[in-house]
Amino acid sequence: MSKQVYISADYATDGDRDVVEELVKWGKDDKHKVDFIDMSNPSSGSVANSDDCRICDLKAEFNTQINASSAVIFVVGNKTASRTAGSACQRNSKEWYECYCTPYKQNTNGQKLCKHTSTTAATNGNVGNINTYSYLRHEFEQAKKKGKTIIIVYNSTRNESSWLPSYMNGYEDDAHPFWKYDDNYDKVGDYEYIKEALGF
Repeated sequence: MSKQVYISADYATDGDRDVVEELVKWGKDDKHKVDFIDMSNPSSGSVANSDDCRICDLKAEFNTQINASSAVIFVVGNKTASRTAGSACQRNSKEWYECYCTPYKQNTNGQKLCKHTSTTAATNGNVGNINTYSYLRHEFEQAKKKGKTIIIVYNSTRNESSWLPSYMNGYEDDAHPFWKYDDNYDKVGDYEYIKEALGF
């Protein structure tokens, strides 16, 4: 039986892609019986493909994907707490004509004027998509607000509580190392922990 699982991670080249790749591999192979759908990687129709995709558009899409998921895995690495991508929106504190943002993955094209001439309160119990949260914090706040199963793993073989960002305060006892050493002293993902945390 498959579970729809959202993976929140630092996808930068110096971030935590190795954990994500291991999780995705487990979801596709015949050896591991954790069969999950990575909701953070939509198969088609993502707003990220739009020429005018903004921070707020991505956050709205994250909300939709998290809402459709039964659990959210948060990968915490040594840079997670300092990541600020997604936090540049100023629309909550300024008029639309005073706000500029850079469309997603188009830094070389410069900034564009905000496209939200008016703002409304968040609907359906969601975290509003116009905010100054980083993408990573937005995903965490949405999962928490919607009561999703939250699984926090360190991109490490040890507990690294100093890596937890401040918005994860209180979750220190819930976080667990993703990696472990097997009988041959090879570093491998802790499949049994993830399987148990997902309720398999």
